[in-house]
Amino acid sequence: MHPVLFHIGAILIPAYGALAALGVLLALFLAQRTARIAGLNAGQIWNLCVVSMFAALVAQRLLLVVMNLRDLRNHPGWVLTLAMVHHPLLAGVGALAGVGAAATCARRQKLPFRATADVLAAPLAMGLAFEQLGALLAGSGYGTETTVRWALTYTHPLAAIWSGTPLGIPLHPVQAYAALAYLSLSIFLLVWQPAIGQPGDLAGIWLIGTGMTIYITELWRDTEGRGAMLGGALDGPQLGAIVLVLAGAVLLLERRPKRLASEAVHG
Repeated sequence: MHPVLFHIGAILIPAYGALAALGVLLALFLAQRTARIAGLNAGQIWNLCVVSMFAALVAQRLLLVVMNLRDLRNHPGWVLTLAMVHHPLLAGVGALAGVGAAATCARRQKLPFRATADVLAAPLAMGLAFEQLGALLAGSGYGTETTVRWALTYTHPLAAIWSGTPLGIPLHPVQAYAALAYLSLSIFLLVWQPAIGQPGDLAGIWLIGTGMTIYITELWRDTEGRGAMLGGALDGPQLGAIVLVLAGAVLLLERRPKRLASEAVHG
């Protein structure tokens, strides 16, 4: 594939970074639309998204510095060249920092938590779809060896240098599987938003859909560096996926009994 999207003189524009940035921009603008549908202040949602993304980027950068601290002590200038690679640990830390910042920002702006989470569900899925397309071009989060007709074979040396992608071997295009799943989830959430049953439903579906996508696609991802859990039965992202599904189920069921009870009383 193409880990370098294009050149501007001697400057390389990485495909992963460019597609991830495009996904962020699309998610930001889509969040303005979903905010208006939900009757929330679009400006406040924009501020929340920007703060959340900044927190995620800072957290990932700090983690990279900590992970490379020994080398940085000898070469401080390298801090400017640390690459933001597609890695489950970086993704997890960034997600936690982003969620924490978003929750804090929503509280300060007095935004309803569940309704705000619903507004962000479809944009997040859209952003993840483009992030996975960038990973597909870069070879990050590559799949297992396969003989299927739609297998991808990476040949660009930068894919191996930047992401450790094996060259010359047919691999499952697992990033494409994930991108299609996230895109489908985003479209579903957008279509269903006007018919939302109660605040938190869209967020719950996003959590379950994202968790299922991560868990299933991990079956075709190479396990290198992804952390073995329970004697190799699960890897790190799959364990996180189970947590997402459980959190989504709790969010969907949390207030359902009260609603049913209220309907019974009025009936």
